Amino acid sequence: MSDDLSPSEKLHGNAAYGALLAEIRDGHLSPGDRLRETELAKRFGVSRTPVREAIRQLEADGLVTHLPRVGATVRKLDYSEIMELYEMRCVLECTAARMAARSASTVEIAELTAISDEISKVGKGTEAARLNRQFHRALLEAAKNRFLIKSMLSVQKAMLILGRTTLADEERYESAIEEHKAILDALVARDGNTAEAAMRAHITAGQRARIRALRAELEDTVFL
Repeated sequence: MSDDLSPSEKLHGNAAYGALLAEIRDGHLSPGDRLRETELAKRFGVSRTPVREAIRQLEADGLVTHLPRVGATVRKLDYSEIMELYEMRCVLECTAARMAARSASTVEIAELTAISDEISKVGKGTEAARLNRQFHRALLEAAKNRFLIKSMLSVQKAMLILGRTTLADEERYESAIEEHKAILDALVARDGNTAEAAMRAHITAGQRARIRALRAELEDTVFL
């Protein structure tokens, strides 16, 4: 936040930033949506200044862009950016899975199992996506490498603007559950190579689902 802000404005700015991140994460703000300062300030119960600062921070994060005659909008990733994002995600999370097979405690593996079981009970959609983020964050923590965590956090933030969760699709939801189980089996066996391979299969499957969704979206746009 800018040093020109008062302590109160900085506090409100941090709150506005967190609220905007949550709205993007939960799908209340989608890629391409315009960010109107007056409307957001009213919604969050703050002045326009902290909202403006929050939008600037999101722009610095690469989540918001300014379009001519439109203003601040949630960024839309193009095909190349999506491919690059998944490539980097695979590098980092596959490494995390291999390291977690060595470093995860029995308590951490039990927690990962509990999250996976919960995902299998809630059904496809937003709640499954929320739990899926918990699963991946817990696995990252189990890898016990602070530099890996820091690198992955920036990737996770970028993933917020991918759009609608692929776990809203029944087939992808069911497949993801089985993929999580394969990762967990490898962690329990302390098999780093298999954990890494299982995570690669999981990320690749998610990438294919995302590409299919993007292709369908482009087709719908063309034929509107």
